[in-house]
Amino acid sequence: MKTLVNWLVLVICLVAFIPADGFSAQGATAEKTVASASVVAVNSATAEQLQALPGIGKVTARSIVEYRKVHGPFAKAEDLLQVKGIGRQTLEKIRGQILVN
Repeated sequence: MKTLVNWLVLVICLVAFIPADGFSAQGATAEKTVASASVVAVNSATAEQLQALPGIGKVTARSIVEYRKVHGPFAKAEDLLQVKGIGRQTLEKIRGQILVN
């Protein structure tokens, strides 16, 4: 009888942890990871798109766009250091989320 109760408890626990709609919880996690891993092309992005980067606000985003208009496209990520408002820490925060083409 004790073994039967243990098995019953085990089955109830397993059922309780399975999402009602199958394995969509894993799919949602994967979608969130893909969304947070999106890349911003700094040479073509709008100020609004640039604001999606961590540490880049409205003013810095506008500064990036203005710098690009005056000096042309960025050749490498480090060129962003020439933009007022972007320092080494900010560059390191965004490095994995930007594309310089």
